[in-house]
Amino acid sequence: LKPITSTSNKPLLVFINPKSGGNQGAKILHQFHWLLNPRQVFDLSQQGGPEPALEFYRKAPNLQILVCGGDGTVGWILATLDSLDINPRPPVAILPLGTGNDLSRTLYWGAGYGDESVDKILQYVNEGQIIQLDRWNLKVQRNLKARYDLSAEDAPVRLPINVMNNYFSLGVDAQTTLDFHESREANPEKFNSRIKNKMFYAGAGGRGLFQWKSRDLVDNITLECDGEDLTPKVRELKLCALALLNISKYGAGTTPWGNPNPRDYPTFRAQRFDDGYLEVVGLTASSLAGLFVGGHGERITQCRTVKITTFKVLPVQVDGEPCRLAPSIIRVSIRNQAQMLQRSKVNEYVFNYFK
Repeated sequence: LKPITSTSNKPLLVFINPKSGGNQGAKILHQFHWLLNPRQVFDLSQQGGPEPALEFYRKAPNLQILVCGGDGTVGWILATLDSLDINPRPPVAILPLGTGNDLSRTLYWGAGYGDESVDKILQYVNEGQIIQLDRWNLKVQRNLKARYDLSAEDAPVRLPINVMNNYFSLGVDAQTTLDFHESREANPEKFNSRIKNKMFYAGAGGRGLFQWKSRDLVDNITLECDGEDLTPKVRELKLCALALLNISKYGAGTTPWGNPNPRDYPTFRAQRFDDGYLEVVGLTASSLAGLFVGGHGERITQCRTVKITTFKVLPVQVDGEPCRLAPSIIRVSIRNQAQMLQRSKVNEYVFNYFK
């Protein structure tokens, strides 16, 4: 690759996950191929993932990346940038496909793609502001002090991904995510639209709240934040889910931390995704239901390190990737920061106006 000498030029790589958002990915793939040089546009399902393209363009100055897919696809690109140790790290913009898209919402790229013109999207990318996004390591080891549980023999002692960009949770919300994941794997043809997916989540979430008992969680975990034991708080609140938040959005656009009044919560910092702090939020049955009408969860603390010990098989999820985890000790600490592109709020308003 011949280096581009103009500092005003911002070469762009576009990665598209055609499996995201029904057939939206395939549609915009053709649009980007028509508008850009095809050597800038990569189908993640066909070309061995993002690594060959990132390796080929790693020395291009002022390189920018546009990821067309869900939050999981964004995480894949960020993980590949880590593994290739590309420096400086190119900033990453998002064209959201599929459901969820909490990182996209947080960075003002919107909840989903609504057939906007591709040339407008490229303009928004070019005008984006570079920001830093904290990323977190999750290290898991088996809890040898847990009592014997036959179901734990087949449960993994590792998470689907070990780096968190958005959030980590365990409890009833993770069970809903797991139900969705397993149902989609079994019947992918039933999950080919955002509306169908949201309907499934609503139904599964309601059933989960009805069936889940708070003691399933609170009697089987301990919580330590920055060395302080907060297990009594977890049990006092009778939580059915516990979440660690790196970003403000969660569960397809809800805001579990909310905006606490500084007069009522003088020790809390303003929530940010670049300050090296996590927000620890508990969710009861009532507060979990209230999230979808603008409510918030139980604000427990803000901290730099977390240690969660589980004593039975529990559903957990990292950035929307779920599993049933064997009794474990989970340690969370800062990893690094990713460079992201944040859209201007004016453009975000226009982008989502007709949704």
